[in-house]
Amino acid sequence: MRKINVQELIPAVKKLCIEANYYIGNDIITKLQEMAAREKSATAREVLAILLKNHQLAAQNMMPLCQDTGTAVIFVELGQEIHLTGGDFTEALNEGVRQGYEAGYLRKSIVNDPVFDRINTRDNTPAIIYMEIVPGNEIRITVAPKGAGAENMSDLKMLKPADGIEGVINFVVDVVSRAGSNPCPPVIVGVGLGGNFEYSALLAKKALLRPLNQTNPIAKWAKLEADILKKINNLGIGPQGLGGRTTALGVNIQAEPCHIASLPVAVNIQCHAARCKSLVL
Repeated sequence: MRKINVQELIPAVKKLCIEANYYIGNDIITKLQEMAAREKSATAREVLAILLKNHQLAAQNMMPLCQDTGTAVIFVELGQEIHLTGGDFTEALNEGVRQGYEAGYLRKSIVNDPVFDRINTRDNTPAIIYMEIVPGNEIRITVAPKGAGAENMSDLKMLKPADGIEGVINFVVDVVSRAGSNPCPPVIVGVGLGGNFEYSALLAKKALLRPLNQTNPIAKWAKLEADILKKINNLGIGPQGLGGRTTALGVNIQAEPCHIASLPVAVNIQCHAARCKSLVL
């Protein structure tokens, strides 16, 4: 049994919050470059070049990629052979967020109540934390800050099994179409299929963690991703909604079994600033 003091999590989460907001993944950079090379619209090519320059300057100057530094979404894979000591696990993660958003000059965007007084908590906490117990004696922490512009355009629908693949495709494409320029395209589209009402939404969020340079390992889902992506990019929304064939950089599907009478489909939209950093303790 390996012991880990939860105080060790604080600097780890602090570092991830800052780096996720400063440095975009190489998979995003490469995909933006690929799409720019194929884009026929001069306006779209110009916008994509500006986005690439923005990511370059953010890294060079150690500044946030976007002014909306997002809700701190944290995924934890906790090895079952670990014994946590030294305090409250959740509070340690939130303290890491507090320190990261302060030290990184990251905008604090969380309010204490969703409807009534909506007072800013002033430290971007509480974080949204998802925990999974896995084999082993390590902790893997992933911080994926999520801006509201893209999150607000996400949607979920309980389809009937008879709706089938066509129903899934039509719903996903319709969500992106209705979103238009609001989520700052080009977007990445996370799709959660199966489970139940709430789990499909989590699957869609987790789907966004898969790098764009990794193809879905299951052939049927890889083909469906490609088919949906083609339809989305035929919508003509384009980068920042100014037209073109680059509305989405990728479609990532994560599917799980579900009830015989259900077909849950969740769509979680991510903007081009798809921030995500991980480390292992």
